[in-house]
Amino acid sequence: MGHAGTLDPMATGLLVLLVGPYTRLEPYLSSAEKEYTAAIAFGSSTDTDDAEGTVIASAPVPPGVLDADYAAEVLHGFLGASMQLPPSYSAIKVGGAVAHRAARSGSPLELAERSINVLSAELLGVEAETATWNVAFRVSKGTYIRALARDIGERLGVPAHLAGLRRTASGTLRLEDAQPLEGLTDPTAAFVDPLGALGLPVVEVESALIANGAPLDRALAHDVADGVDLAVTCAGELRAVYSAAADRLIPRVVLPHGGPR
Repeated sequence: MGHAGTLDPMATGLLVLLVGPYTRLEPYLSSAEKEYTAAIAFGSSTDTDDAEGTVIASAPVPPGVLDADYAAEVLHGFLGASMQLPPSYSAIKVGGAVAHRAARSGSPLELAERSINVLSAELLGVEAETATWNVAFRVSKGTYIRALARDIGERLGVPAHLAGLRRTASGTLRLEDAQPLEGLTDPTAAFVDPLGALGLPVVEVESALIANGAPLDRALAHDVADGVDLAVTCAGELRAVYSAAADRLIPRVVLPHGGPR
């Protein structure tokens, strides 16, 4: 088994699990956009950038921070592409060392900024009693919502941390279509259509054409641009992922007939 993106320890919501040969689809599913609902608490910051960490700074929260119009305006300023410094407590590896383990040992790693994209940031509400913003985010792969909470606080000059996080979607997969682990006696009942999960253009071919992972005729996907990935089916079943090149379709992943059992 594998997964298409971990959840932070305090987070809840959608976790996409991959079984058997479908673990080979991880690069395509992990790269999907993610959606979250988040609670950003102002007045204190922590070493982990979330509620599980140790408070490292605190300050009064100016009343203006809790104005809904102002909050929405600030969130709008975080839309688009930017560079983000990941949290010190993360699963990122540097030279084989894991960031959160190094941080807990007292020797935090120097992490490089990474490119992210905040596609939407909708204010769901402001809770004045707890000095909290509730926000719905849609973000690119690799975006840390904890770091967004930290950076929003820094922009406002007020310590802040992530007080709650729930993943609501990963690519085409949504939380309302997921199955809770509790009481799941038949794991196959939780399987979803891999074609729908991938959300790629689809090309139907005869099974013999991909039996040995051979390239395919470019004309089969003449309307797909170079560099675009596509799903290849045989009798409607996902059997491979190919990439469109200038003169042919190149195999990236070839799956056995029938999938996991």
